[in-house]
Amino acid sequence: MEQLDEINSLLFRFSKLGINKSLLGATLIGKAPHIAPEAWLNCIYPVISSNEIEALEQEIGIKMPSSYVMFLNTFSNGLTVLTDTLCLFGKRAFFNRSNTEYVRQPYDIVNINKYERPKNASDEMLFIGSYDWDGSYLYMMPDQTVHFCHRKDATSLYSWESLYTMLIDEIKRLYGLFDSNGVQIDETVPTVPSL
Repeated sequence: MEQLDEINSLLFRFSKLGINKSLLGATLIGKAPHIAPEAWLNCIYPVISSNEIEALEQEIGIKMPSSYVMFLNTFSNGLTVLTDTLCLFGKRAFFNRSNTEYVRQPYDIVNINKYERPKNASDEMLFIGSYDWDGSYLYMMPDQTVHFCHRKDATSLYSWESLYTMLIDEIKRLYGLFDSNGVQIDETVPTVPSL
């Protein structure tokens, strides 16, 4: 799919800063020593199976939009962009943090959808991601649209027609706020979508 190729190309833009694989199979792109000795800018997690996705849907109690299923099944089980500036949730296999490799997993899609849903969230909203600037969320609707909302209020503040449009638009927008080494140009500028 052309859009996934573009997303992949955008994520690998920082490859000049290094590429590595974690013990759990995550692709780490762009070493970021300005953040921490073992920090990486972008992280693509190993895909998960259709059976694992079905188990997630049963645990959450929400049918995932087909484009998110395809994303988890063919591209990445969640995603980290610019060291959590934007992240998409997936299936977390381990919750033990005694080994640093267990940290290199996606944020848990079950937790956000079962226990941390914003007020006024409808049953059909699947929360798929967040921004570290203020903890605001991204959610998907059955019609494949993606919406941006505050952490405690699911009212849509901004929307995109699809998951892939959102990812391409947001990665490009965020890259404009960071230099070629992945350092934020002005830390006072919000990294969330403009309202």
